[in-house]
Amino acid sequence: MGLHPDLYPTRGAAEVTVPRQDPVVWSAPGAEGPIDAATLQGFERDGFLTVDQLITPDEVPLYRAELDRLVTDPAVRADERSIVEPKSQDVRSVFEVHRLSEVFAELVRDPRVVDRARQILGSDVYVHQSRINVKPGFGASGFYWHSDFETWHAEDGLANMRTVSVSIALTENFDTNGGLMIMPGSHKEFLGCAGRTPKDNYKRSLQMQDAGTPSDAALTRMADRHGIRLFTGKAGSATWFDCNAMHGSGDNITPYARSNVFIVFNSVENAAVDPFAAPVPRPSFIGARDFTPVK
Repeated sequence: MGLHPDLYPTRGAAEVTVPRQDPVVWSAPGAEGPIDAATLQGFERDGFLTVDQLITPDEVPLYRAELDRLVTDPAVRADERSIVEPKSQDVRSVFEVHRLSEVFAELVRDPRVVDRARQILGSDVYVHQSRINVKPGFGASGFYWHSDFETWHAEDGLANMRTVSVSIALTENFDTNGGLMIMPGSHKEFLGCAGRTPKDNYKRSLQMQDAGTPSDAALTRMADRHGIRLFTGKAGSATWFDCNAMHGSGDNITPYARSNVFIVFNSVENAAVDPFAAPVPRPSFIGARDFTPVK
């Protein structure tokens, strides 16, 4: 890898555990930003923070309407950026929404959003990935336990853990409709998964995670140590979480959709290089190769 040593080996013959080599909060203590010191300390400790109302109740309908427009637009559905549920054939996710939609592009630039990312990462940021997730009722499938960084390191070429995600609820997240679950504190160790990365792995993994999946034994050990937190909240609430937090979500068998917009910010000082454990990078709509800072 030349200038970019592989601090986090993965996709080898055996599963490995490596202590985190990077800070969690990259800004200097006392640096200005919308997150207060106590909340930032909680993020450092747990790997996540919640905001009860990141966008206001008055704004939620705008984003909900835009989400509905995108997932029902035949042109968007036919685009490779749309991921379709294998069983129902409903649209599951639409990627690169900040390029498909000016409404979501404005949200990415919103100081309530981007200023928190800059404060956590201690630098200007760019969007590594954006998507809307639609979890319609009556059987939408979940996302199995994983660390996003494991995939972004292996398949996109992010060398360091200097990346943060925000999930903004556009429908109420109940404790029953397939909400986000995180193991608090799990971001402090890296779990390198066993098994090589198949060619075009992203086409399968976005529907059903396989490569990059932790073993049952590792997940049991981590859950026993860290516990599992389930996130609920009204539409407009948000969860920020570290790129290496072990997380997942269950199926949604309720009648109530769980829809959210998901934005991944990466530091401009951590721009993607060649993948560390895949033959070629994933398409740029999944892992950006344009590192232009959000302004």
